[in-house]
Amino acid sequence: MSILAAIAVLAVLILVHELGHFIAARSQGIHVNRFSLGFGPIIWKYQGTETEYAVRAFPLGGFVGFPDDDPDSDIPPDDPNLLRNRPILGRAIVISAGVIANLIFAYFLLVAQANLVGITQVNPQPGVVIQQLAPDVSSVASQAGIQPKDIILAANNRKFGTSEKEIENLREIIRNNAGNPIQLEIARGDQKLFLTVTPEAKQNGGSIGVQLSPNVKVERRRTSNPVEALKIGASEFQRIVNLTFQGFKQLITNFGETANQVAGPVKIVEIGASIAQNDIGSLFYFGALISINLAIINILPLPALDGGQLAFLLIEGLRGKPLPTRIQDGVMQTGLMLLLGLGIFLIVKETSQLEWVQKLFQ
Repeated sequence: MSILAAIAVLAVLILVHELGHFIAARSQGIHVNRFSLGFGPIIWKYQGTETEYAVRAFPLGGFVGFPDDDPDSDIPPDDPNLLRNRPILGRAIVISAGVIANLIFAYFLLVAQANLVGITQVNPQPGVVIQQLAPDVSSVASQAGIQPKDIILAANNRKFGTSEKEIENLREIIRNNAGNPIQLEIARGDQKLFLTVTPEAKQNGGSIGVQLSPNVKVERRRTSNPVEALKIGASEFQRIVNLTFQGFKQLITNFGETANQVAGPVKIVEIGASIAQNDIGSLFYFGALISINLAIINILPLPALDGGQLAFLLIEGLRGKPLPTRIQDGVMQTGLMLLLGLGIFLIVKETSQLEWVQKLFQ
C-alpha cells in the first residue's frame, strides 16, 4: 500500500499540473481536444462536448492536447480560439499555468500538514551525536567505550554548542591529536560520562572510527488556527523553494559529484513508499517537495518543457514573429528524445538497484 500511496501522490501532482494548463486554456475559450493523465494505452476515457478525457496505463506523466496540429481536426486553421492564434500573453498564461498550479498546490499541502498533522521542526541541541561506529569491534572508539547515540558535549574541555560547525570542530580536534589522548564529556541517556579516546594515525590525521551527526530534537508543530497554518505553510514553502534552488545550484557547479544523486521516477516512488510506511502524515510534505521541484524543473528554458515553450514566446515577442515551425519542431523533438532517454536510463538504473530486483539475479 505504501508504494501505491507514493504513486498516487505523484499522479495527483501531475493531474494538478495538467489541470493548470487545461483551466487556463478553457477559461480563455481556447480549444482543447485531449486531457490525459498518464502515458501509454488508454484504460478509461470519456468523450466530452469537445475534449476527450483519458486515463492511461502509466500514471507518471500526462498531457493536454490542442487541435492546432491535429490533421483530423475540423476546426478552421484561422479560428481565433486555436492556441497558436492567440496573443503571446494568452499563450504564456496557458503554458505557465501548470507550474503556477503546482506551486499553489504545494503551498496548500504545507498548510494542510500544519493544520492536520503538524510541520516537522528540527531544534538544534548542544553537542555532537555519535551516529555510527566503524564495524570493526577493535576500533579505538569501541575500545574507549563509546556507543552509538552517545552525545559528545565536550572534547579536551572544549564545549560544543548548537551550531552545525561543531561537527567540523570535533573532527579537527580528532585529526590534530593522532596518538594523543582526548578527554570526552559524553551524555548517554540521563548519564554523564567522562571517557578517554586516543585517535589512531591515518593519512589525513587522527581517526577514531565514528560517523558524526548534529544533535537535534525533532518535533512536530501542529496548529488549529487557520491563520497561523497559512503563515507556517508560507514559511515552509519559502524554505523548500530556497533549498531546491540551492540543490540545483550545487548540481550545476559540482555536477561530477552530485550527478549520481539525481532521482528518477522509480527512486522518487521508493522514497515516497518509505515515507508512507513510516509516517503517512509526511506524505503532505513529500507531495509539496515534489510539486515544487516539478514546477521549477518545468520552468527551466529547456526544449520539451514549459520553460522551453516560454522561451520560444520570448523570441517571438522580440522578433515580432515566431521562429519557423520546422525549427521549433526540431528543437522540441530533440529535447523530448533527450528527456525520454534520460527518463528511461534513470528508470532502468534505479529499478536494477531495488533490493527485490537484485535478489532475482543472485
